[in-house]
Amino acid sequence: MSKRAAAALVAGAMVAVLTACGSGGGGGSADKGAGHKLVVGFSQVGAESGWRTANTKSIQESAKKAGIELKFSDAQQKQENQIKAIRSFIQQKVDVIAFSPVVESGWDTVLKEAKDAHIPVILTDRAVDSKDESLYVSFLGSDFVEEGKKAGDWLVKEYASAGGDVNIVQLEGTTGSAPANDRKSGFADAIKGEPKFKVVASQTGDFTRAKGKEVMQAFLKSQPKIDVLYAHNDDMALGAIQAIEEAGKKPGTDIKIVSVDGVKDALSAMSQGKINYDVECNPLLGDQLMDLVKKVKAGESVPRRIKTEEGTFTPEQATAALPNRQY
Repeated sequence: MSKRAAAALVAGAMVAVLTACGSGGGGGSADKGAGHKLVVGFSQVGAESGWRTANTKSIQESAKKAGIELKFSDAQQKQENQIKAIRSFIQQKVDVIAFSPVVESGWDTVLKEAKDAHIPVILTDRAVDSKDESLYVSFLGSDFVEEGKKAGDWLVKEYASAGGDVNIVQLEGTTGSAPANDRKSGFADAIKGEPKFKVVASQTGDFTRAKGKEVMQAFLKSQPKIDVLYAHNDDMALGAIQAIEEAGKKPGTDIKIVSVDGVKDALSAMSQGKINYDVECNPLLGDQLMDLVKKVKAGESVPRRIKTEEGTFTPEQATAALPNRQY
């Protein structure tokens, strides 16, 4: 594509955004004109975990509350399914496309198609690694690197006075996904100054409970000494707990467990002493996303990066939070 043609495309996209009309008000109405309801196409990763189910529910309920028509597609953890869904949304001429990318790479072609059709794209929960930032208007979600760093920081404090090597096994998320890449790098960064920390095995558990159990069983057979399990999400940690118990060991005591998400099942396991530390990742993004959709269509300026507010849990904090946990 020539520079002149590229410039024309960018100018065209800017004009489309600036001239879009719509209600950014909070009255629950998303009408853009006579009888036109705001339509959003949303492609979800899948239903691989309790976190993801809560995320989907939040988005569907918030769309309904905001008076926005939601065209929803479940990618079943396959990038090709998401690309098909996005192309379908483009053909249907939706007002805004939002999606949580299965993996970080390989989106430029389909996102350029959306840009050419003057349909703004919002990334939720997970980012893409495209060098062309004009392909999406905003990213709403967590800082996964920071989550990994929080997990590593806790470990460093927990073992501050420990002598000898600390053998760690890591259950990674879906290969190539933003949370897996970032939670791994953030954790590695936090522990790199301490030579006693040894990651002796690291493998994907695909963010699922069943795979987490399967991989942990393999770790327990192949590794003579495991001190710590670091899981990239709670579902894998919960699967691993089953494997640890079936092997005759006590999770949280014989093997310390640090995880990410903060879902209700994990907080329940924490209250029983089976998980030692959990870093929160909030799935309830629906209201923020619908507000963002309205602003984008109204031509308002929106931040490129919108972070969600999140904390951490010790077993005591988990026990206190359990009665009011929504997910």
